[in-house]
Amino acid sequence: MGQHFCGETYFQHEPPINPSSLTRWRKRIGEAGVERLLSESIDAARRGKVVKEKSFEKVIVDTTVMEKAIAYPTDSQLLEKGRQHLVKLATSLGITLRQNYNREAPRLATQVARYAHAMLWCRS
Repeated sequence: MGQHFCGETYFQHEPPINPSSLTRWRKRIGEAGVERLLSESIDAARRGKVVKEKSFEKVIVDTTVMEKAIAYPTDSQLLEKGRQHLVKLATSLGITLRQNYNREAPRLATQVARYAHAMLWCRS
């Protein structure tokens, strides 16, 4: 559908332009250029009677956001990173630790996760 608006008569497997070209073009015309382009588009719509004047009384803003796979640190993750850092630092300084929890930490993290998950089910 989008290719139809670019003037293509049949489906193209390649984009009509390099996607970064639009970004470079926007930077070249600057914010004032984008404002002028928007203003001219609105004026053209008014002149062509494509848009009703009533449409300009209310502004509708689309705030759709694409979800991203971002992992936010939790207290237990930060604690584990801190523990690993301290063990590494102690080792580099030649300090012998009685217990470093390298084997114990993953098992404890699993137990904490299971407990937290069970508590969520109990609350609902």
